[in-house]
Amino acid sequence: MNLRQDYENPPFTHIYVENCVRNHPRTREILIQFPQAKIVEIDHYKDVFNRRGQDALRQHRSQSLILARKEDHFFYEGAPVCQDFGNTNFYYCSTMMNCLFNCSYCYLKGMYPSGHMVIFVNLEDYFAELDRILLHKSMYLCVSYDADLLAMEPLVGYAKLWSDYAAVHENLKLEIRTKSARSAMWEELPCLPNVIYAFTLSPQRMIDAFESGTPSAKARIACALLGLKQGFPVRLCFDPMLYLPTWRENYGALLSEIDGVFADHGMTMQQLTDVSVGTFRISQDYMKKLRRVEPMAPAVQFPYVNVGGVYQYPPGLLAEMENYLIGELEKRIDKEKIYHE
Repeated sequence: MNLRQDYENPPFTHIYVENCVRNHPRTREILIQFPQAKIVEIDHYKDVFNRRGQDALRQHRSQSLILARKEDHFFYEGAPVCQDFGNTNFYYCSTMMNCLFNCSYCYLKGMYPSGHMVIFVNLEDYFAELDRILLHKSMYLCVSYDADLLAMEPLVGYAKLWSDYAAVHENLKLEIRTKSARSAMWEELPCLPNVIYAFTLSPQRMIDAFESGTPSAKARIACALLGLKQGFPVRLCFDPMLYLPTWRENYGALLSEIDGVFADHGMTMQQLTDVSVGTFRISQDYMKKLRRVEPMAPAVQFPYVNVGGVYQYPPGLLAEMENYLIGELEKRIDKEKIYHE
């Protein structure tokens, strides 16, 4: 299976499998797609994923896959640096750890010691725990924070499984966030009012500089528009906004590109579920490690300021960037649909 065509070597030539999930149906479904892979049985995913002295960047250039069982802590309260879009009971979960893409500024590089990818195959246990929670309260749940589920959909089909679950739980609202642009997903996934597809958008200049291996801005916009035309709830996320000396020109060009693509199909941004705006920010603990992992990345080594344990752009620059984009978006979409962190 070719998940990333521009990669140096195919990913997942080595697959580590916890003994306890060796015979899990989902494990078998994944392994059958990689008949040439070397399978290594292990006791626990942390024996590989949490080893000392790993070179995460080098590992990411030829990722191994680790199939494991999630044992506890299936759901976490949303972090303060993340947007809840006005929803109560904001949670996220990790059915995978690490991403197929390789953005230099990604907080996962400051969070995880490894560049390899973990997939927890026991999705049924997440659903069982969620069954118990939803008996007592509603939930706004982000399922694609610590990996890009839609980029991995051809392999594991988790977005489809989450959507099928949401279809029979009206008090659950899902956000599936992505930088992918796989248009075939709109034919594979159910169109539901309580599953929002959130596309992270960056100007092409920033994608070229900071978001290695991700689809182009044009491809992401086209994919988002296709879903919107078919009735899917679509969110555009200008978050994180990234700095280059030409940032104003770059974000202006991005908005013009969106305007043009939408207009060509008789659509406007007003038809989106909403949009989000937020400049790059990261916890001080993650930044400390990220700067060691990415010593040559401009987006990481920028002289950020530490505000309450969160690294962010200096206040003047932060306000200038966010106010500019919000002002431009207000020309295109109702103010009530613009969420700002």
